[in-house]
Amino acid sequence: MNSPRSQAVERGAAESPLSKSATKAKPASGKKSVERIDHEGLLDVRGLTTYFKLGVGDVRAVQDVSFVLKPGESLGLAGESGCGKTTAALSLLKLLPENGRIVSGDVLFDGKNLAKRTEYGMSKIRWKEISIIFQGAMNALNPVQETGKQIAEPIQLHEGLSEKQAMVRVRELYDLVGINPKRVMDFPHQLSGGMRQRAMIAMSLACNPKLVIGDEPTTALDVMVQAQILELIHRLRRELDLSFILISHDLSVMAETCDKGVVMYAGEVVESGTTADIFNNATHPYTTQLIKSFPNIHEKREMVRSIKGDPPNLINPPEGCYFCPRCDERVPECLTDHPTLTEVEPGHFVRCLLAKSMSSDAVAPDDEPTPEPVEV
Repeated sequence: MNSPRSQAVERGAAESPLSKSATKAKPASGKKSVERIDHEGLLDVRGLTTYFKLGVGDVRAVQDVSFVLKPGESLGLAGESGCGKTTAALSLLKLLPENGRIVSGDVLFDGKNLAKRTEYGMSKIRWKEISIIFQGAMNALNPVQETGKQIAEPIQLHEGLSEKQAMVRVRELYDLVGINPKRVMDFPHQLSGGMRQRAMIAMSLACNPKLVIGDEPTTALDVMVQAQILELIHRLRRELDLSFILISHDLSVMAETCDKGVVMYAGEVVESGTTADIFNNATHPYTTQLIKSFPNIHEKREMVRSIKGDPPNLINPPEGCYFCPRCDERVPECLTDHPTLTEVEPGHFVRCLLAKSMSSDAVAPDDEPTPEPVEV
């Protein structure tokens, strides 16, 4: 049974004048109907590659990223700062800065290829079908406009409502995310950090999208508020049957909220699978080190380990494996051969030359000698 809050969200959409007129509307004469593209899931990203143009060359920020998100499913994009996870998410909505461009790949969403759409075409998708919770609510919100009116803007634009009608919907959204509806006319600086983040979540839900992207939605919040925001996101996903992409450098957050995970390093996917696969059978050396860099209260008390070294220069990346200089498991081939994604078990993919052997080591005795590490 739907909760009163989720019923309010559905009622807000059902009572929209645009919703009633849209069912009666007929395609204008002379316009060609757009042919629907068959693809897997709600979102099917295939070989997405994004570069940033600088004076000294192109930064290969995202390279050959692929994943599938099904309706009602949640997926986490994880990795250290600069790995390309936010750029990948912004590429989905074509919100890149002027020097950024999608070089190749397809972003198939609900039968449409977003990578091929114009800016006007994307304006029909943003907020209405895909919305985003930006990192840092204070920077994302206009400091000189009432927060409620900022949330009302996409409702007026996409649903065709008057400001008065849109504000009724905003009050329902405030109640949905746990803010007193009386505060709709407060400015961003009058709200606490947690309340600003809740307001951003309310904005992301304003037009009843099918997919919500959360770009590190708990950054700069204290631990208690982080837990509240994550619980709110989990509840809204369940009540509204949302598909959700979470971007985070914190694997524990991904484990708490996501069904599937994609670990990125230097613009590439290095491991992907279910959350259980990644945490219980982490195979790529980067993933295992990333997990060890966070404390585990269920194991022996010891200092967490940092990952030595720095990520590679993506203007001129190395010939072999990008993680090779920082890897304790490297072999001579890692210096010259660039690995491809290998399926080590159904649905679990790893980008490592030793993926097959490391996966078998985890489930069977080692019959062959382990290759000796090589110095870089």
